[in-house]
Amino acid sequence: MYDIRQYMDGFEVYEVMDKKSNTWFRVAPERGGLVISLGIEGTELLYLDKETFLDREANVRGGIPILFPICGQLENGTYELDGVTFHMKNHGVARTNPWQVVETNADEGSITLSLTSNEETLREFPFPFELIFKYGFKAGRFYIEQTYRNTSTKQMPMYAGFHPYFQADKKAVAYRTDATKYLDYNDMEEKRYEGELDLSGMVESVVLLNTEMRSIAFAPRENQPTIQMTYGPEFKYVVVWSVEGKPFICVEPWMAKNAAFNSGEDLVYLAPGASIHTNLQIAAIR
Repeated sequence: MYDIRQYMDGFEVYEVMDKKSNTWFRVAPERGGLVISLGIEGTELLYLDKETFLDREANVRGGIPILFPICGQLENGTYELDGVTFHMKNHGVARTNPWQVVETNADEGSITLSLTSNEETLREFPFPFELIFKYGFKAGRFYIEQTYRNTSTKQMPMYAGFHPYFQADKKAVAYRTDATKYLDYNDMEEKRYEGELDLSGMVESVVLLNTEMRSIAFAPRENQPTIQMTYGPEFKYVVVWSVEGKPFICVEPWMAKNAAFNSGEDLVYLAPGASIHTNLQIAAIR
C-alpha cells in the first residue's frame, strides 16, 4: 500500500507515501529525527525553512522538532542537579543529535527511529536513555508513537514535547480547546482564553492552561483543512508561538511549562529501567 524511498537532500531523507490518497511524510534521521514534510490528501501541512535545515550549525526552523529532555528554555541556560550545574541548549538534546533507523515497514507505512544517549548528550543531561519513535499513518492520521526509556541506575527527570511548524497565512487563529486561561510569556500574565489567540507583534510564546482534553484543532490557512492534534495524557500544556512576517504558527504539546528543570513543576520522573509510552496524532479535517 505504501512506497518507502530514501534520497539525499543535504541529509538522508526517508519518504513514506500512499500514492492512492496522495498522503506522505518525510523524515531526516540525522537531523534530530526531524519530520520535514507532512502531506495529507495532497496538502502540505508543515512549514520548513530549507536554509536552516541544510545548515548543520543552525537550529532548524520548521518541520516537527523533538523536544527532550526539556521543552523551551532554562534560566541562564543552566539547571542544577545534586549540587552540580549543567548547561543545556533550548529544547534539549534530541533535536541536535542524529537518530538511527531501526525499521521501515511498507505494509503499514511506518519508519521507526531510535536515539541512545552518548558522550555529547551526557555532558548536558547526565542520564543514559533510549528513545524509540515510530512514525506512520493510521486511518489517514499521521502518528508518532513514542517510548522514553531510562537506562540509567538513577531516577531520571524529564519533560518532553514537540514543536510542529504549521503553514499559516494569519496570526489570529481560533483554537478549539477546553483551555480557560493562557500564560502570556511576553508579560508573564495569566489571561482569559476566549476562543482565539492573536500572535501579531508577539515575540515570546503563550501557553494554554487548565486543559483536560488532550486535543486541539485550528485552521491556520484560509480555505484549507482544519488541523487536529491529539496526544497522550502526559502532554499537559500546548504552547503557541510564531514570528512576525513568517508564514507559520507553532502549536506545541509539552509535558511541562518552560524552565521546569529550574522550577521543579510538573517534572516527569522515570525510575531506573522504566519507560513511558505515549502518542501524538495529526489529522487534516475538511
